[in-house]
Amino acid sequence: MNFIEEKKNKKHKLSIHRMNKSYGTLQVLQDITFTFESGASIAITGPSGSGKSTLLHIIGTLESPTQGTVEIDGINPFELSEPEIAQYRNLMIGFVFQDHHLLPQYSVLENILLPTLAFRKKSDATEYAENLIQKVGLSERISHRPGELSGGERQRAAIARALINRPSIILCDEPTGNLDEATTEEIANLLFDLHSTENTLLIVVTHNLNFASKFTYQLNLVNGKCVANTQDNFNEIHSD
Repeated sequence: MNFIEEKKNKKHKLSIHRMNKSYGTLQVLQDITFTFESGASIAITGPSGSGKSTLLHIIGTLESPTQGTVEIDGINPFELSEPEIAQYRNLMIGFVFQDHHLLPQYSVLENILLPTLAFRKKSDATEYAENLIQKVGLSERISHRPGELSGGERQRAAIARALINRPSIILCDEPTGNLDEATTEEIANLLFDLHSTENTLLIVVTHNLNFASKFTYQLNLVNGKCVANTQDNFNEIHSD
């Protein structure tokens, strides 16, 4: 069992300390500092261009910070080798984007299984995938391709795919941005149900303030800084 698998067997802590991100002279994130543990749900809000998606991408190791630290259980993934970062990302983090990114040539089941191909036994993965498909209400669509699904169904499949490796952190970038109000409510409820069942750390970027109000914490970014929150119990988060 490697260090990543060992870490997956216990409660996790995400810590970011004085983290900055810039592209040349453009400062995107400034002195971001917070700590969360498994079971927390966090909405990242703020105007366009405030650094929300960049923050999400850094937590997901898709981009690296310019300064500061990002740690899970005391491990900074950006100090790992490229193969280790790839394994870390695959096993520790689940992604849900505004666009579902399902591969059109594959069925719902095949799309959900894609993240498991490198690291899990096929029989175990298939059984868990079928369980997730049932949880997200797609049992009758298991053999359908994305083009045969509604927008809400495609996003349900994307959520199941994000959970297939039992990640510690679920990162969602505008997961309801392309959905109508009724389907947004449906997807939001599904995310929270699965988050609670799996005891993950759920972090969602959203412009939908009604959706954001459902989260335990709200991190409001303006011009790359954490400037405010709308929850009284936000004492675990601070920006220096």
